[in-house]
Order: sequence, then C-alpha cells, then structure tokens
Amino acid sequence: MDKINHWNEELDFLTEIIEKSGLEKTIKWGAPVYTHKGKNIISFGGFKNHFALWFYNGVFLKDPYKVLVSAQERTKALRQWRFHSMDEIDEKIILEYIEESVRNSEEGKEIKAEKFKSVPIPELFLNELNSNEKLKSSFEKLTPGKQKEYNLYIGEAKQEKTKFIRIEKIKPLILNGLGLNDKYK
Repeated sequence: MDKINHWNEELDFLTEIIEKSGLEKTIKWGAPVYTHKGKNIISFGGFKNHFALWFYNGVFLKDPYKVLVSAQERTKALRQWRFHSMDEIDEKIILEYIEESVRNSEEGKEIKAEKFKSVPIPELFLNELNSNEKLKSSFEKLTPGKQKEYNLYIGEAKQEKTKFIRIEKIKPLILNGLGLNDKYK
C-alpha cells in the first residue's frame, strides 16, 4: 500500500482523466479497471519507482508518441505507459490512446488466450501414483494447471535421484490439495 500512497495525487489525476472517457469503472484483482461493453480497456497503479497506465490490448495501439512498453518479456497484449512525475501526464494524449483502445475493442482486436497444453506425467511419478491410491486420487482432483506444475517440476529434473527427492517433497502438498506454487499466489 505504501507504493500506491506514494503516488496518490498522480493516481487521482489519472482517475479524473480516465473518467472523462466514458468507460465503465469496475474493480478486478483489487484494482480499478475501466471497461467498454464488458471488455477490459485500461487500468493503472503505483509502483516503487513509477506509476503506470496499462492498456489490456495495447499491442494494437499505434503508439505515435512511443510511450508504451511491454511490462514483461512474456506479455503478449498488455502495454504500460510509465510515469515518474505529475509533469509527464498529458491528458490529451492519454484520451487519444483510450479512444483508440475503445475503437480497437469495437473492431474485435484482441489476442486470444492460448489453449492449455497438458504435460505428460513423468514415468517415475506415474509409478508412484499407481502404487499409492490416495496420492493418485488426490492428484486427479487437482486442476489441470496444478497437475501441469507438478509434472513439469519432476520432469525438468535431470537426475533420477533428484526426481525421487522432488516426488517425496510434493506428496504432502498433493495430499492436501495444494498446487506446487500456491504459497506464492
């Protein structure tokens, strides 16, 4: 929260600008998200060293002012516009970008989520599941995503010894219905 409070005045100003666009405000993932006909258009937030707007399908924006960046290497559609001071905020340009985002949404421009790809169960883990009915039943109750996390975790180990160690480590998590990375979510 301190990071957000650090940029209170700037975030309030961004809110005023975005609300002039006529987008519908909703709360998703604990943050304000502005939508058009149910499609996410824009959101914003404060971080340690900057505050930012992000356009959910910003990859389709022409970006004539060269202000947009990809937040992470694996990010496909989302683009951020980062600011470091109130002086960098230009209401007219922000509204231009929002208008273009709405037009793109109206035209149906979006990147579709990739289909979920299952990962085969590593042989050592499959043997363990087949020899332990309770473990197998618990594993089958997990979501496909959690199953995939476990299969990758074991399958990525190079040595058989490491695979055995990892299998022993994950058994209690599986029996408790937890995913490998649940503690980080």
